[in-house]
Amino acid sequence: MTSSRMPVGATMRAVVLEEFGGPLTLSEIPKPAPGPGQVLVRIAASGVNPLDTKIRAGKAAHARKVLPAVLGLDLAGVVEEVAADVTGFAPGDEVFGLTGGVGDLQGSLAGYAAVDARLLAQKPASLTMRQAAALPLVFITAWEGLVDRAGVHEGQKVLVHGGAGGIGHVAVQLARARGAEVFATGSPRSLETIAGLGATPIDRTATPVDAYVAEHTGGEGFDVVYDTVGGETLDASFTAVRTYTGHVVSALGWGTHSIAPLSFRGATYSGVFTLLPMLTGRGREHHGEIMRQAAVLAEAGALEPRVDTRHFTLATVAAAHELVERGEADGKVVVDVAE
Repeated sequence: MTSSRMPVGATMRAVVLEEFGGPLTLSEIPKPAPGPGQVLVRIAASGVNPLDTKIRAGKAAHARKVLPAVLGLDLAGVVEEVAADVTGFAPGDEVFGLTGGVGDLQGSLAGYAAVDARLLAQKPASLTMRQAAALPLVFITAWEGLVDRAGVHEGQKVLVHGGAGGIGHVAVQLARARGAEVFATGSPRSLETIAGLGATPIDRTATPVDAYVAEHTGGEGFDVVYDTVGGETLDASFTAVRTYTGHVVSALGWGTHSIAPLSFRGATYSGVFTLLPMLTGRGREHHGEIMRQAAVLAEAGALEPRVDTRHFTLATVAAAHELVERGEADGKVVVDVAE
């Protein structure tokens, strides 16, 4: 089913970045039309990730963003038009996904986006548009680490570093939904949040790795360790994992690390680079599949994103970015695009 084409010369509001490190400018730009394999989405909400702020500052070369650009990785919205070769979506469908903001893909800080239908899933009715826009990047990253790489299952002990963070709080819920016993590290102010998610909280500032490994695993180590922090935390993960069968996964496995502690345990490691399907075009179907799994878990009451209660619009995106950069958000920051 295809709706009528938009009038020639139609425009939309969008936040445009002209140069790295420069201001975010609210502008009128051409409204896109869906090409082959694409869906035109009227965007309701856009999630703000730390990666968005790094791209804006020119500190995320791995995102390969082409300027001038509309940023915004996550979206939730309503299908307005579908290309003739697209099945599974129709005008009026509520959808969500990780759809742009990297490479040459238009982001979600705009009224509309023409996106690859393979990246989308039907939004669960149990989530608001704001909640749905908070999920795609963090859920896909959590799934690729815990499910695709580590194969988390019932009976395992899983340690999530940064359990109250964007990826971390979703990883905790996902591991629990798959039957694992979950532990999570965090700062003192995050321990209550971690406990509320159903994980055993570990104060990373007060408890050495050896101590919590001894307390919670009898010194055997955790079956799976998911690092969402990077740096020294990844190094600590190599010493916290179970001998032989343990698996460490990191969403921030950059820099230089010694794998000797991991090797001496005979354990394994995987890295996660969630942007790859968007940058290369390969594996996009799997992103859509993962988002459908997110919808299933949300409908079952097993997945609920933490969303900061403050509201931002396209006109106040800069303030949203500043909040994320300062690390002062209480949950995921979301921009209300549809006003």
